[in-house]
Amino acid sequence: MKFAVIGGTGLIGAKTVAILRQGGHAVVAASPKSGINTITGEGLNQAMAGANVVIDLANSPSFESKAVMEFFKTSGRNIAAAEAAAGVAHHVALSIVATDRTDNGYFRAKVAQENLVVASGIPYTIVRATQFLEFLGGIADAGADGNVVRLPPILFQPIAADDVAAMVAEVALAGPRNSIVEIAGPERAPFNDILARYLQAVGDPRAVVSDPEAKYWGGPVTEHSLVPLGEARLGRIGLDDWLRRPRARA
Repeated sequence: MKFAVIGGTGLIGAKTVAILRQGGHAVVAASPKSGINTITGEGLNQAMAGANVVIDLANSPSFESKAVMEFFKTSGRNIAAAEAAAGVAHHVALSIVATDRTDNGYFRAKVAQENLVVASGIPYTIVRATQFLEFLGGIADAGADGNVVRLPPILFQPIAADDVAAMVAEVALAGPRNSIVEIAGPERAPFNDILARYLQAVGDPRAVVSDPEAKYWGGPVTEHSLVPLGEARLGRIGLDDWLRRPRARA
């Protein structure tokens, strides 16, 4: 099979490309670095020529509400047009668990992306993942208030990038479901507990406080806002296993 992986040089993309190539598949790792740009449309038709499956892992360079919405809408429209011209049989999009249950600018943009996928008429599977373990440092910084990290009292179930890539590749190798698949890490625990364990492991002295007034990336959340409500595929790598990896501490 031939795959075009949009965002193929990023955190998840590079891992997904490696898995597919190890399986003997032809893969185009599409990114602006390789001359393929989903915003301008440059190189998209060439990247998708002969592709059976397109995997969209692209991310916006800006998380500002207006900019991220414009990115996913423009990118989504351009990808769909190129897929239709190439006769692509399966579109796989990586999204986020609870995009439709959490109100912030980035999540609203991901909902818009999902809607474009569904409306395109191209057979699809949307993979919604919980937050990545690799982003815990950035999440802590976003909630920082001096020497304290303030987090809402909610449940958290982060997933390792290696598990995300493996599951995305698995979905891409299967037929389109025309529905959503949710994936999450193997451990569900209070948000403040997971962040406190992470900060302690990396030697960050900031204290973690559970604060009912705290928001998540500017949006209000409730106890189950960031975890799957129903059935989800679970990864293999828990927080402690991930923290034992030298790169995680770096």
